[in-house]
Amino acid sequence: YKAGCGSPAAQLRVFTVPGAEGKEESTSKEKTHHHNNTRRGKRSSETKRRIMETFQARCSESMSKDLSELMKEATKEVHEQAENTPFMKNFQKGQVSLHEFKLVTASLYFIYSALEEEIERNKNNPVYAPVYFPVELHRKAALEKDLEYFYGSNWREEIPCLEATRKYVARLHDVGKNHPELLVAHAYTRYLGDLSGGQVLKKIAQKALQLPSTGEGLAFFTFDGVSNATKFKQLYRSRMNALEMDLATKKRVLEEAKKAFLLNIQVFEALQELVSKGLENGHPVQPKAELRTRNTNKSHELGPAPGKDSKTTNRGSAGMMLTTPLVRWILALSFLVTTVAVGLFAM
Repeated sequence: YKAGCGSPAAQLRVFTVPGAEGKEESTSKEKTHHHNNTRRGKRSSETKRRIMETFQARCSESMSKDLSELMKEATKEVHEQAENTPFMKNFQKGQVSLHEFKLVTASLYFIYSALEEEIERNKNNPVYAPVYFPVELHRKAALEKDLEYFYGSNWREEIPCLEATRKYVARLHDVGKNHPELLVAHAYTRYLGDLSGGQVLKKIAQKALQLPSTGEGLAFFTFDGVSNATKFKQLYRSRMNALEMDLATKKRVLEEAKKAFLLNIQVFEALQELVSKGLENGHPVQPKAELRTRNTNKSHELGPAPGKDSKTTNRGSAGMMLTTPLVRWILALSFLVTTVAVGLFAM
């Protein structure tokens, strides 16, 4: 078009074929509408892209925190679930029997045996080596002492292994053999828990079960290699935070820590079910001490139980019954003799 002859649209109308003006205007509107939709689509895509970038940035920022801090945040909910299981709530209130405590100790033995077997397998592996503290933390030997105290020298044949415990043990072996980078999740969950809340449970158990103040039956809770629990936990967390792992691995470790708590919860629930049924190793539990007490009380209420004293008493009674006719006969004879003698004297 020529300059000064109006807008392009005006010039276009001049050279428009008669009758095509309406069509041209409609086409122009459609083009404008399409252009607007395209711009909106671009804006929408741009907005989504920015949201995703922001989300990823926040995730990266979150995951840049220390592993120990992330672990604490990630397991907060399942940690509370574990503490609020009926078994643990009763334990915290001091409502724990010797039978229950023995069952817990047995389950812990199987769990720590598996965990420490896999720790030994991976003690030189960079994904675990920095947090390898066998002298300070390992619990298997301590649990063996406790089990011998509770069950006697044949404790290995006596202790039960629940299905939930077997499941936990199987997971520990799978992690140690096939996913060693996840082993730290289980170690952190168990050992730092024992150094924290475990010390409270120790006092509760000692008081509720009237266990010796010298520590028999409570070796599991006693960490002779740790002089200061607070400082040691700080050291452990710093070592754990120094473990090299990418973002994907860090996420998997956090998920494994949650799984560790869930496995614990399943063990607690299985123990509660077993206790409610009054079973141990599939057999009814007989409270022997209570039976002895009840028998003693009955003996006081009903008199001496049948035994030597009762036999002596019976023999004495029988003897008296045997001698009574003889005494009567002698007395009668004496009376007769006396009468005859008096008669003779009167004559």
